[in-house]
Amino acid sequence: MKKKIVLIVLQVLLAAGAIGLIYWLSVIIATPIMFEDELATRKSAVIERIKDIRTAERQFKAKHQRFTADFDSLINFILNETMEGERKLIDEDDSVAMAQAKKKFGKKFKNVEKFEYSVKDSIFKHLTPEQVKELRYVPFTDNKTEFILRAGMLETNSKVVIPVVECKAPYISFLDTVKYRQEIINLVDNMTKNFNKYPGIMFGSLERGSNEA
Repeated sequence: MKKKIVLIVLQVLLAAGAIGLIYWLSVIIATPIMFEDELATRKSAVIERIKDIRTAERQFKAKHQRFTADFDSLINFILNETMEGERKLIDEDDSVAMAQAKKKFGKKFKNVEKFEYSVKDSIFKHLTPEQVKELRYVPFTDNKTEFILRAGMLETNSKVVIPVVECKAPYISFLDTVKYRQEIINLVDNMTKNFNKYPGIMFGSLERGSNEA
């Protein structure tokens, strides 16, 4: 009787061990796949938002001849400021209309009209005002972590002073560092040591003119 009990116990333990081994192997195989899926999804969202920040910075520079490191200023610029543009008064392929205009206004005639347009309603019409206000926050952080935004002036090798800007979000700010701790450690280590790249998403540089790449 005792032998049967021992045998049953051993069988149960072996079955439990086999189940545990199968589960462990499935986790080892599935975790990297799930991490790559999450990395792709979250990177995509961060990239889309940082592209909007870059667009806003470029427009800000076009108007103010500098970049800004202050999100309040950048958001106010998007929501409340205007830009100046130019447009043709007459289609230059319309030779009759062009001739009539030159005859009427003489040499002073310029086929250009300046106008003002809203930054928000033209360039950022794809965003609601609330979404504009959230540009400062890194996605997947519950609006608790802001992008790292810096700006300044840089003297180039040719002694020309140019405005520069950089904006970044490290991987550890928007990835699940609890669930994928080792995968993120490996990713950061690979980016910094093997590729000598910033371990995250960024554009621009304070150390060189990069055209906000």
